[in-house]
Amino acid sequence: MARTRYSPYTGGPDPLAPPIDLRDALERIGEDVMAGASPRRALRELLRRGMKGMTGADGLAAAANRKRRELLRENNLDGTLAEVKRLLDEAVLAERKELARALDDDARFGELMLEALPNSPAKAVSELSEYNWRSVDGRDKYQQIKDLLGAEVLDQRFEGMKDALQGATDEDRQAVTEMVNDLNALLDRHSRGEDTQADFDEFMAKHGRHFPEKPSNIDELLDSLARRAAAAQRFRNSLSAEQRAELDALAQQAFGSPELMSALDHLDAHLQAARPGEDWSGEQQFSGDNPLGMGEATRMMEDIGELEQLAEQLSQGYAGASMDDIDLDLLARQLGEDAAVSARQLAELERALADQGFLDRGADGNWRLSPKAMRQLGKAALRDVAQQLSGRHGERQTRRAGAAGELTGATRAWEFGDTEPWNVTRTLTNTVLRQAGSGEPGPLRVTVEDVEVSETETRTQAAVALLVDTSFSMVMENRWLPMKRTALALNHLIGTRFRSDELQIIGFGRHARELSAAELTALEGAHAQGTNLHHALLLAARHLRRHPNAQPVLLVVTDGEPTAHLEDFGDGAESYFDYPPHPRTIALTVKALDDVARLGTQITIFRLGDDPGLARFIDQIARRVGGRVVDPDLDGLGAAVVGDYLRSRRKRA
Repeated sequence: MARTRYSPYTGGPDPLAPPIDLRDALERIGEDVMAGASPRRALRELLRRGMKGMTGADGLAAAANRKRRELLRENNLDGTLAEVKRLLDEAVLAERKELARALDDDARFGELMLEALPNSPAKAVSELSEYNWRSVDGRDKYQQIKDLLGAEVLDQRFEGMKDALQGATDEDRQAVTEMVNDLNALLDRHSRGEDTQADFDEFMAKHGRHFPEKPSNIDELLDSLARRAAAAQRFRNSLSAEQRAELDALAQQAFGSPELMSALDHLDAHLQAARPGEDWSGEQQFSGDNPLGMGEATRMMEDIGELEQLAEQLSQGYAGASMDDIDLDLLARQLGEDAAVSARQLAELERALADQGFLDRGADGNWRLSPKAMRQLGKAALRDVAQQLSGRHGERQTRRAGAAGELTGATRAWEFGDTEPWNVTRTLTNTVLRQAGSGEPGPLRVTVEDVEVSETETRTQAAVALLVDTSFSMVMENRWLPMKRTALALNHLIGTRFRSDELQIIGFGRHARELSAAELTALEGAHAQGTNLHHALLLAARHLRRHPNAQPVLLVVTDGEPTAHLEDFGDGAESYFDYPPHPRTIALTVKALDDVARLGTQITIFRLGDDPGLARFIDQIARRVGGRVVDPDLDGLGAAVVGDYLRSRRKRA
């Protein structure tokens, strides 16, 4: 029988994963914009923070920096020196044992020479280069030092060379030297512009086994070699002066071949000239207990360099930065496939928000939230308000329609207290389906669960003026965002459900001005004193008079007493500010409210905060004009304003 084996999917993003939730992303961007950020900055912040199930750029950068710190904390760079010293001590000890058994004068001279060896491993290895070893074990250990140095030096520049040279013969070492010379010859021609693809192909056919990266042309070969050579240089720069001097001296004795070191120096010069953009001067500070050889340390330097490169890409702190700049292959190699998937999702989110029209550029060239985005934000704000009004998810209290209105074509299940007309067709259909499903015989029996009513909406038009306080105290007391979300919710409700109503949003600080929903969303808090309710009421009265056949409705959201008014000083109206409130400011504000009330306006004032002076003033003017005062908490502001608007519509119906 055939067997099936299951394992985690590793081919990139999960093909069965749900699509990216653009609505959630847009709501998060909208909140940042309403809090004062530009749309572009809000998008950058979202990509930095990430979303549910999607690690943000900051989280990925933190992971890269954490891995880099771990490499520096756990490792040190003296592995090769320690290994050379160990082999040297073993070689000298074996030789001394052999000399101790000999009785000739040459043996005594050899003992004196070994006794006088310098403490520096590099100098000791150099002095023993002409020594005639009597101990076979000592000679082998000394040869291992030269082979080790050669393998480490080559492993710094060519991936996997140390493993490839395990147990190498003289012919193998000569082949490597020949490869380096041929490579230098190819790069010589390349530097003069005389090389061809055929030259590269011929080189790879002869020496390709030394290049596991399998480059397809000379530029790819230069890229891989330069990255590794730069890492080797950073390794050298990170050594202490004593360590650097020791390794430089030891490297000259690699394989006992000064010609090889000369060829490698020539290669390094080619690579630095061809790729000057690599980091050839960096250094790192290591503090761990795990000693690394030269090749291992170079590979780790490559890892550290890649992690630093990733951290820079993920920071998105440079001009024109985009999530598409992130090297996903590099990210997967250093932090795992899950990190690459998150970065890919972030890039897709960034593209989708622009491609689907949520962000666009205005005439001034600046990014802004599109009308499509504003509708989505208004819908989200209204959804939150509806949940607060209903007290439970799924209720549709904001869609309750007036019984005397026109049919909308929609139906819903009857609820206690409904006065809308029954929809007979839907009700009987529900009865038939229920009885047929239960097998109940006999005539149709309509139950309460079968009844559906036809939704209606009043067509009585209203002119609504929503006055929102935009003074700096609203920002300081964290009332800025709830105020904006309230306005968006009401704007969306009227724009989609009660389109015959005319809404005007008016913001008032030191001055008042009419605002669109988009302008209010992007409005930044200005550090200017003044709450000019007088000016706002004048604009509201103008809006209400434009619609003489509509029911006027005034909704005011404020957290402070009026401290400014418009005054005509002969050169045009200017804002006059004084605190405590000037009697003339109070008088003009009250007169403007009286003018609005004489239009038959339904007035509701939403008082934020616990300022006693504001409470006294609001209560007095509300009694004067027969208005209502609502004292909501910030979380309930939207529900209070929208609920009051719906209450006024039901009253008109």
